[in-house]
Amino acid sequence: MKRFQMITEADARVLDYGSTVVLVPGGHVTPLAQDTLKARRIAVVREDARGDEASLAPPAEIRTVAIAGDHTSVALKKAILNHLRGRGIAVHDLGTNSTEPVDYPDTAAAAAMQVARREADAGIVIDGAGLGSTIAANKIAGVRAAMCLNETLARYARQHNGANVLALGSTLLTQDEALSIVNTFIDTPMREARYIRRLAKIRELERR
Repeated sequence: MKRFQMITEADARVLDYGSTVVLVPGGHVTPLAQDTLKARRIAVVREDARGDEASLAPPAEIRTVAIAGDHTSVALKKAILNHLRGRGIAVHDLGTNSTEPVDYPDTAAAAAMQVARREADAGIVIDGAGLGSTIAANKIAGVRAAMCLNETLARYARQHNGANVLALGSTLLTQDEALSIVNTFIDTPMREARYIRRLAKIRELERR
């Protein structure tokens, strides 16, 4: 991945659409570049100045969630959105809100990129089975997406694997099951050093 001290609009215009770049500690993105990066769906991952493994762990307290889903997810996404806001969590609803067909790589990438840019503490992506959104979200550097069918998987995804994006299958879960999985994912922190240490190895795989 390309690394930048400063990203200007000129830089942003020549980067590959949908790519991911790294902003080094103390780096800066110009206001015009921010608009261009957003329009071209380019993810900017901010490199932590400390450079330690602990910085790779997802936020223990989730205050902001980015949520997106395809046309099969509308009802479930709305239920999750209302549930999270009822808990006092800010939610960025990135669509879709229509039953007109849309492609899961687009919806999953929209939420995943907000997590990668640290515009959201966690993401939730939804499609019929959850598998496609998992694959798509994991193409964004810095994102660790996990498709969870129950609370146990959600707890392991967070506690052991440092997942920062939850993928759900709208055709595989009832609304109550999905909300229980979301609660577990949101409420489970990652704290043990032995698990966090392994995230550094995942990061190295992304850099190859």
